[in-house]
Amino acid sequence: MSEPAPSGEKTKPEKPAEEEGEKPPPTMLEQMGGVSGLIYSSVPVVVFVLANAFFGLTAAIWSAIGVAVVILVVRIVRKEPIQPAISGLIGVGIAVFIAHRTGSAKGFFLFGIYASLVYCGLFVASVLIRWPLAGVIWNMINGTGHAWRKDKPSRMGYDIATLAMAAVFGLRFVVQNWLYNEDYTGWLAFAKIAMGYPLYALGLIVVVWAVRRSDKRMKTLEETAPPVKTDAEIEADLRAKYAATPAPEA
Repeated sequence: MSEPAPSGEKTKPEKPAEEEGEKPPPTMLEQMGGVSGLIYSSVPVVVFVLANAFFGLTAAIWSAIGVAVVILVVRIVRKEPIQPAISGLIGVGIAVFIAHRTGSAKGFFLFGIYASLVYCGLFVASVLIRWPLAGVIWNMINGTGHAWRKDKPSRMGYDIATLAMAAVFGLRFVVQNWLYNEDYTGWLAFAKIAMGYPLYALGLIVVVWAVRRSDKRMKTLEETAPPVKTDAEIEADLRAKYAATPAPEA
């Protein structure tokens, strides 16, 4: 029997993993800055279009930059994740630079249009070379290696997810490039917002399906795989095998 704890000492209850400093990994929405991050990403675009309509291109450029800087400062003050704001500020900086160089408000959207084309090409190419980016990126982030590539159903699932993301970027390029060529700047702003995170989320649904499918398969394969023997065990088996083999008659 175990001895009871002394009356002067109290046993400490076990703390949950989260209270001991182990936090669950951030969700995709949290990585994008939460709901506020989705809203903030749209503000510079709307401000640019409105300022251009009422005050001209120069005012629109400075307004978009100013709003992006304010968003970054607000997130810093509120101690919110600043990575989405920094990425947004860089993106706005590139967009307004192109708009200034082209002398046209629609130039603000040119970088995003061709970035979508490049992403689409990369995702399609990764499937053709049998390294689907959906699987590569996910397993690289989680440090699970490349064992999934040896499982054909897992790789096929990631192929489908990668092609879904390629379709997202391809659709962005086709629609927004057409609006750009037709000089529909206002509709370009609407398409950039509507085909941004909302459309991206649809592609991520397919990615999540592929991840769960692959993780389930890899777990099953790992559980059913024969145990890997150490060198010492292999040597012991060989010694036992040859010791049991009768010597040949002279």
